Amino acid sequence: METKNTLKSGLTLPIMEEFCSLQGEGFHTGKAAYFLRIGGCDVGCSFCDIKESWNAEIHPLVCVDNTIHNILQSGLKTVVITGGEPCLYNLAYLCEQIKKHGISLHLETSGSAHLSGEWDWICFSPKKETCIQPEFYKKANELKIIIENSSDFQWAEKNANQINHSCEMFLQPEWSKRNQMMPLIVDYILQYPKWKISLQSHKYMRIP
Repeated sequence: METKNTLKSGLTLPIMEEFCSLQGEGFHTGKAAYFLRIGGCDVGCSFCDIKESWNAEIHPLVCVDNTIHNILQSGLKTVVITGGEPCLYNLAYLCEQIKKHGISLHLETSGSAHLSGEWDWICFSPKKETCIQPEFYKKANELKIIIENSSDFQWAEKNANQINHSCEMFLQPEWSKRNQMMPLIVDYILQYPKWKISLQSHKYMRIP
């Protein structure tokens, strides 16, 4: 019962991995950050390259205070919370404690679960056939649509029509289809310059 209570309150989280790297995608590409990957996902994209993050039960519940200690030891001023789907959990305590140290908090989410905690940057990457919480269209700073085939441009526009006007919008080729999709994305952005391209630069650099 105590374990369930600490998870519900956000004092522990099923953390898959923690590491220092450069942000490889989207608006903050190239920025040094501390990455915290939380296990558990309710979306399960076919093209996900971190499928081992889906099952939360295989990842140990870690005391959030210990993780915050690790973050502070890194000396980095940006923390990226990713998954899996991190919004499956109560992230209010994590955010509250990290923000005490003047660290910028970034969230990467599909928007499938309700938002908790206070964030400096929200990267919202909605997926087809997934229940999406409407609040993310209002609160997202960055909309990132993965382009796996030509029909995904329609999905991109559907989301663009709902997103807030200050949100940065990116099209990102699905990694295994990048050679086929890249020319299509380039042509599309030239036609619709409200979009920018996002590349998984960390994979080209061969870093985490």
